[in-house]
Formats: sequence, structure tokens, C-alpha cells
Amino acid sequence: MSNYHIKHLEEYFQVYRNSVRNPEEFWEEIAEEHFVWRRRWDKVLKWDFDAPEVTWFQNAQLNITENCLDRHLDTRANKTAILFEPNNLEEAAQHISYSELHLRVCKMANVLRANGIQKGDRVCIYLPMIPELAVAVLACARVGAIHSVVFAGFSSIALSTRINDCDCKMVITSDGSYRGNKTIDLKGIVDVALEDCSEVSSVLVVNRIGSTIQMKEGRDQWLQPLLDKAKSTFTAEIMDAEDPLFILYTSGSTGKPKGMVHTCAGYMVYTAYTFKNIFQYREQDVYWCTADIGWITGHSYIVYGPLANGATTVMFEGVPSYPDYGRFWDIIEKHKITQFYTAPTAIRALAKEKLEFVEKYDLSSLKVLGTVGEPINEEAWHWYNNNIGKRKSPIVDTWWQTETGGILISPIPYVTPTTPTYATLPFIGIQPALMDENGEEMRENQVEGRLCIKFPWPSMARTIWGNHDRYRDTYFSAYKGKYFTGDGALRDAVGYYRITGRVDDVIIVSGHNLGTAPIEDSINEHPAVAESAIVGFPHDVKGNALYGFVILKETGEGRDRENLKKEINQQITEQIGPIAKLDKIQFVPGLPKTRSGKIMRRILRKIAGKDTKNLGDISTLLNPEVVQDIMDKAL
Repeated sequence: MSNYHIKHLEEYFQVYRNSVRNPEEFWEEIAEEHFVWRRRWDKVLKWDFDAPEVTWFQNAQLNITENCLDRHLDTRANKTAILFEPNNLEEAAQHISYSELHLRVCKMANVLRANGIQKGDRVCIYLPMIPELAVAVLACARVGAIHSVVFAGFSSIALSTRINDCDCKMVITSDGSYRGNKTIDLKGIVDVALEDCSEVSSVLVVNRIGSTIQMKEGRDQWLQPLLDKAKSTFTAEIMDAEDPLFILYTSGSTGKPKGMVHTCAGYMVYTAYTFKNIFQYREQDVYWCTADIGWITGHSYIVYGPLANGATTVMFEGVPSYPDYGRFWDIIEKHKITQFYTAPTAIRALAKEKLEFVEKYDLSSLKVLGTVGEPINEEAWHWYNNNIGKRKSPIVDTWWQTETGGILISPIPYVTPTTPTYATLPFIGIQPALMDENGEEMRENQVEGRLCIKFPWPSMARTIWGNHDRYRDTYFSAYKGKYFTGDGALRDAVGYYRITGRVDDVIIVSGHNLGTAPIEDSINEHPAVAESAIVGFPHDVKGNALYGFVILKETGEGRDRENLKKEINQQITEQIGPIAKLDKIQFVPGLPKTRSGKIMRRILRKIAGKDTKNLGDISTLLNPEVVQDIMDKAL
């Protein structure tokens, strides 16, 4: 048997060495022993990063849903596949078994086929975090359609842009969604979006909140009556290993979204293997990732990775602050969660609240904690470790991207010794390279540079939908023969990696390269500070100077602002050096963020540089209203 479940550090190094010395043999063994195939591959890997073209498991045939559902029916039919925790407390949690999920996916696949959806067609899914979202994703995969999930918080403009970019024939949505104590009119947003989407011929609507909505005759149908009439069996479409599985849009620096294309076989193998190891999942565990399936984290580590391992995966419809700031911890106690995977943004927000929200719940079931979306700062790491993990549950600080499909750098819990703010070691098969300013690889330790990957891994995106040239130019043109992540990183004396942020967040001040992440970490350690973001702005003498946008904790609101600014700069001076001091500090009520929690520094740079005429589309932000407030009080 291959090393599918790594148990100690010596084994990690042994398996890692094997995976990089003999990558084709390594991944072939994993693929053969742990997945079901309709046809075996002719060649494991064919690649050329200059083209760029990557093929894994060439000419193999499979259907990913047979690996996520059908093969579990003999041994796990009655095991909970999806544990749905609704937004509203008066609604009971749902335990959807593997046999029930299989039935629901087959019925949904029949509905899709009856409404004209064929292999290769694109289907846009715009749903809240309800079971129908996971069912729709899997049903698309079962019929061979390409799903494009759009987070159900994006504006009608953002939605129509994504629908049109990949020529979707169908939209699956709901009448509305719950978000805390509010409801959102999703169908109304879809109706506005579809005014500009001539290719969409069918809209299927889930009745979630029971609201009165407009239904367009000949286009819109309630989903449930169709499911009630649908057959309960559906033979899965046979897919080629390199057939597209899904398109997922990610923000580009140009403002035009990039539709990253992920394919069937390599994505399945890698997400399943990373899930099993990075969360040390075992058969009776109850795993919870708090992300939305509208993001890559939800695709890989709520749906496909867990289900391919026969896991119990939690879907949460609500928000961490409703009905109060103890909701996460209540769910952990209620369902005896063993692995908990969330974003540093959520951790920082919850850490601002009273500790009594945590202390009243029993969190002893937790075995592994995880973070995703951005590097976690040291203060948040320690709060998470001390108060949630009780210093017994390792934190896996995972680094990866929409483009990578799966986690690339992360500790393995109970295997890799952790260090706060470090993603630690590359995962099995991943070959990172740090590049210097001359484009040369730095092979020694205790260096900092631009992070590239120099050998393909199975789950990497194959292209940008409809624009392979952009794919090549964005990811493969900066360093010949290497995938450029766009991130900077440092490698310490023992070979651990720390992600320092996007390289466009590296600011050259008086000839010194300053990464924003360490400066923000320093600021965030101040007892009055909740969160911060640093950008550069033009300076006559230094070239660039540093502008800090700082959110205060409640305890800092009453403090003298000038004294606070001095204390913050003193802290930076002590921890990093006087070169990193901020020329301007603006206290703000919030920071512009994407729905996945990433700070939109592009907007902050424009505000700091007094270039606010063209901020681009801000409607897709989590909190677009905060932008005007920041602009009004800019220094």
C-alpha cells in the first residue's frame, strides 16, 4: 500500500523525497490504490510549462461522483455524508447519508438532463450554503456538465459577467437566502443579471425562504416538483481525465475575473490525498470547513476532498455572529466537531469579543484546527491555539490558491512541529522555489524571494476559460519553466516557509523591500488594534512611503489618536526597524474585503495615492460601503 496516511515526521520526509524524485510512480500508486476508474491511463504525466500544457492520467476515464458517492454505498450507505446546520436556530440540523445524497444527486442529474443539459454545457449555480448547492455541484459532475458556482452575495453585474464569460445555459438559484437575521432576494438579483445574459434558457429555483418572487414563463421552474417526478437512478457520464470539471472565477489584477478551469482526475486525486493527511481525517471524525462552496476552499475541502474519502462534512448556512458570537463554538459542541477549518479574518473578529462566548462551550472534541485564505498573524494564532484548541489541537496554517486547486504548503497535524505564522513545509509532491530579483533560484535557507513551483501537481488549474494566453502570461511568463504564484515567501533556517503576501504588496521604501505582512503583524499585536492593512504611496524622497489603515478594538476607541499613532510606530520600530515606520496612519471602521476575506489592497493603494476616480467594480466586496467612509477621511 502507498503512504496514503502519513503518521510521523520521518515518514513525511521519506514520502516527500520519493514524491519529488519519482513523481509519476508516486502519483500513479496513489491513483491506482485509492480511486475507481472506468479506464486506466496511458501515461501518468505529460507537461510543458512554456506552452503551458499539463496532462495528468492521460486518456484515463472516470466520473468523480462515482468516487465521491457510489463506491461508498457498500460500506457507508447509512453514514452521514453532509451534516447541514441551518442559519435559523428553530430549524433542526439535517444528517444526509451517503445513500440519500446519492439518490438526490441522481434525481438532480435527471432534472438537468431533462432540461437540456449535456456533457460540456456550463451551469451557473447561485445558491446559499444549503444542501441543494452540494447536490447541484455533484449532479453537474455526474452528467458531465461544467459547474460555475458564483458566491450568493455577488451583485447582479458580477453574476452576469461570469455567466456570459463561460456561456452558461442554465442558472440554479433560490428564492432567497438567510444571512443572520436578514434575508436576501437572490432570485431578484438573478432576474436583473439575466437581462444581459441571452444564452440562459432555463432557471431552476429552490424554495428556501418562502418569499414571493417573479417567475418568468418558459424559463423559470421551481426545482422541487421536478425532483419529485425524477427517476432515482442515473448512470454517471464517462469523463476523460482532462475534461473540465468546473470553472471558478477569481479576481484578476485587471479587474476582469479569471475563470480558472479545473479538470476531473488530477483534481480528484490531489484534493482527496491532501484532505486525508492535512486534516488527519479518520472514519468517525466530523469535519467542518466554514467556507462557502462559492470559493475554492468549499469546492476542495467541503465537497470533493471529504466526500472522496467517505467523510462526514458539515455545511453551515449562517454567520459566526448570529444569534451571538458563540455560534461557531455552539456548533462544535453540538456536533462534536473534530476538525475545524476557518479564516484568520473570522478568528480575529471573534477574538475581539468577550471570551465568555467561547468558555461556555465544550470544545474537547477538537483534534485539528486549520486556517485558510491569508497568512495568520501571530496574535490571532495564539488566541486560536490557547482558547479554541486549548494548546492540544495543532493548527494547520494552509497556503494555496484558487489556481492550485488544493493545499500546497501546510503542516501535517501531529507530524510537523508548528511555528506561528509559518505554513511550514511543502506538501507531498510540491516543489517550491524562491526566486531572487535577477530571476535566479535561491537554494539555500534563510532567504526571502518570490514563490514559484517548479514541477506540476495534479490539481493545478489547466487554463483560464477562453483565454489561454492570459493564463500563460499571468502564471508562466515571469520565470521560465516555473509556475509563479504571485506571492512572496521566506524560508527559515530549518526550511519552513512563511508567506509574506502578494508581491505587489512588497513596497520598496528608500531602496528597502518591505513586505506588508510582517508590518501588519507587528501593528496587530498592539492591544488597541483589531486589524490593519499597509500600502505604499508616492513619496518625493523615499520613492514610496507607508500608509496604514487601522481598525481599533473597542478598548482603543476612546484613546487619544495621536498617542496611538506614536505607540504603533514605536512598536514597528522595535520589532522590524525604523525603516518600516508608517508615514500616515488612518483609523478606519473596516477594510474593503472580498467575500473570501481577502483585503483589497488595490483599492487602498488608490485611496492612499489620491487616485480614486477609477476604483473599478466594488459591488462584489463584502462591505462596499466602507470604501466611501475611508475616502472621506483619507489623510
